[in-house]
Amino acid sequence: MASSGEEPMSGSPDRAGTGTEPSPTADIAQLDTAEDFAVLEEEEEEEEEDLSELPPLEDVSRPPAPPREDTLPSEQGGGEAAEDAPEWLDVLGSGLLKKKTLVPGQGVDTRPRKGQDVTIRLKATLEDGSVVEENPALTFTLGDCDVLQALDLCVQLLEMGETALIVSDAKYCYGAQGRSPDVPPNAALTLEVELLAAQDAPDLELLSGQEKIELANRKRERGNFFYQQGDYVLAINSYDIALKVIGSSSKVDFSLEEEAELLDVKVKCLNNLAASQLKLDHYEAALKSCNLVLEHQPGNIKALFRKGKVLAQQGEYREAIPILKAALKLEPSNKTIHAELSKLVKKHADQKNVETEMYRKMLGNPSAAGAPGKCKDKLPWSIPWKWLFGATAIALGGVALSVVIAARN
Repeated sequence: MASSGEEPMSGSPDRAGTGTEPSPTADIAQLDTAEDFAVLEEEEEEEEEDLSELPPLEDVSRPPAPPREDTLPSEQGGGEAAEDAPEWLDVLGSGLLKKKTLVPGQGVDTRPRKGQDVTIRLKATLEDGSVVEENPALTFTLGDCDVLQALDLCVQLLEMGETALIVSDAKYCYGAQGRSPDVPPNAALTLEVELLAAQDAPDLELLSGQEKIELANRKRERGNFFYQQGDYVLAINSYDIALKVIGSSSKVDFSLEEEAELLDVKVKCLNNLAASQLKLDHYEAALKSCNLVLEHQPGNIKALFRKGKVLAQQGEYREAIPILKAALKLEPSNKTIHAELSKLVKKHADQKNVETEMYRKMLGNPSAAGAPGKCKDKLPWSIPWKWLFGATAIALGGVALSVVIAARN
């Protein structure tokens, strides 16, 4: 469940114990931590990117074109021989992630399962042979995306005691941003891994308050890392895991302070979850996440803002405007809310004009294009037939009345 010591190959700029700064874009995606609303302002301005087609999980990070398989490091056997060698297992069938057994393990039945805590010995090198990581006992929860995807995908294929060589494209390591200062952008890695132990993760019900808080925060921070990388699917996965930890039942009594801190982490996760869902155009899910935040904190500005954004994306301007007004009332100086509210008010006015014109046509009322015809009807020589008929009837009635009066006299 928790890593022992530092988490070197997690790929996260905020992984425990490293202190490595995130990429230059990290300051625009801190999400719901302790930052002020200015972070949200910059984050929300990036909404214009096209995310209408959600890629499959392994394509989330959208790296450059993958290198040819015959460029695998010499440690694998080199050249086409490595590509054709039967001992290389193409893990995903794409040639981007390969595994070869160096020392056999204790049998297929000893492979770890997702959800278990595994401990591995790890050595990572670049294509030029430079060692960028060595850890004699790295522990993580298998399948939770706590470490590099290359490890998460391949360790579950290892047998107990097995030592394997894993060759991974940058896509499943540190991607286009790399890891400063030792892993350059778009760098493939060769990972030598030995599976040392696997055991069931601790029962969430038996965790103390502080243990549960620390675990949930680690998952949330991992989600923040994926959000910064633009991997919104993986970000959602990490936030969901954190929320599952927080929402699990407990057989341990928590203090009031721990309960309050757990609630704070839950609200942050829900807010960040909504931001990720909004990036993927998952509007109903994002709306649900915002509403859950507002149940706990009705005055949460980020939740109000994102709920307004969701409703606006769905064309519900009439509902979105008062929500953004409520957010603006809480923080009148916020320029982002001002700009979004002004934009929605204009869109709502345009929408009403379109609806009004549509109703006119439905009711058969003359449009502006028919105005000349109305003017023509007002010309002196254009007398409506209804008026002419009425005048004739009155005249005939008067003649008849005169005849009757004359006959009586």
